[in-house]
Amino acid sequence: MKRVGIIMHGVTGRMGLNQHLIRSIVALRAEGGVLLSNGERVMPDPVLVGRNAARLEELARKYRIERWTTDLDGALADPNDTIFFDAATTQMRAELISKALDAGKHVYCEKPISDDLDTAIELARKAKASGLKNGVVQDKLFLPGLRKIAMLRDSGFFGKILSVRGEFGYWVFEGDWQTAQRPSWNYRKKDGGGIILDMLCHWRYVLDNLFGPVKAISCLGATHIPERVDEAGRRYVADADDAAYATFELEGGIVAHINSSWAVRVRRDDLVTFQVDGTHGSAVAGLTRCWTQHRVNTPKPVWNPDQPQTIDFYDTWDEVPDNQVYDNGFKIQWEMFLRHVLEDAPWRYTLTEGAKGVQLASLGLKSWAERRWLDVEPLEI
Repeated sequence: MKRVGIIMHGVTGRMGLNQHLIRSIVALRAEGGVLLSNGERVMPDPVLVGRNAARLEELARKYRIERWTTDLDGALADPNDTIFFDAATTQMRAELISKALDAGKHVYCEKPISDDLDTAIELARKAKASGLKNGVVQDKLFLPGLRKIAMLRDSGFFGKILSVRGEFGYWVFEGDWQTAQRPSWNYRKKDGGGIILDMLCHWRYVLDNLFGPVKAISCLGATHIPERVDEAGRRYVADADDAAYATFELEGGIVAHINSSWAVRVRRDDLVTFQVDGTHGSAVAGLTRCWTQHRVNTPKPVWNPDQPQTIDFYDTWDEVPDNQVYDNGFKIQWEMFLRHVLEDAPWRYTLTEGAKGVQLASLGLKSWAERRWLDVEPLEI
């Protein structure tokens, strides 16, 4: 069986470990490798790279991975490893990806690809000019809930789509009387924190791919919790935005509004929900489940504040059945990228798409600072 060598940087972090190493690469190895169109299988052969030797050795032993190293330059110099993957900090990402391209490696990385738009554009241009395969993780597109939304769209269920409403987030504990669920750097500007940079990169590819290209944005950010407690029990100033309230104008006149917050308590179907309203029907999707309401099944409420509501609005929706098995979204995209590298299979999630995400986040921050709508211009890459 052939192998494909993958330099995996940043797998000691939460996302790099859980989604990319365990649920993607380790899972693909357990399945016997990636199946190509000619029937051949290729086995991912990762080398784990990071600064913490003890942790790398522990992970390699636990998941039966033969190779690990703290020498990134040495790993990049090995011609037997042709792909570089990064899931470490955003502030280091552009430099590392650029270095990997210089070493002749195909590159795949988490998003955002940079915390600066000019840097993101420069990186995307460099990747395009290199002729090397390149990609950015766009995992939300592969969520079962959003795949069901895509199926409904393709079937014509919605008719003309009018609007999209998104609710994302949950209460992240401050770290004093309960441990925070997210790392403290998320809430410090100097460390690349902030929910606008983190989440608007996601909303760009979700909106662009499912509903229509984003044409304009109006965004209001907030830092609702100004002080938190870090992993060592020390209080620190949380100066990065922990909530964003953004409205988007999409091509075709569709209006989208997405609230993103780490300071909201959940009373909805899931940690993220999207409601799509169209002339013929509506749908609400979470991470995995999706409910629909066609125009022939839409109830007819009447406003009367003097009487209790008689309609159970949740009961008037029908769930979309799971007529297929939905694999892990990160794993699906890894398979797609590996096939793109190995047999030039179709691929559209390049670093140019990553730069578009950084563009929307940058415009969101600017819109908040200037308190106005901003157009989303095409990027010249």
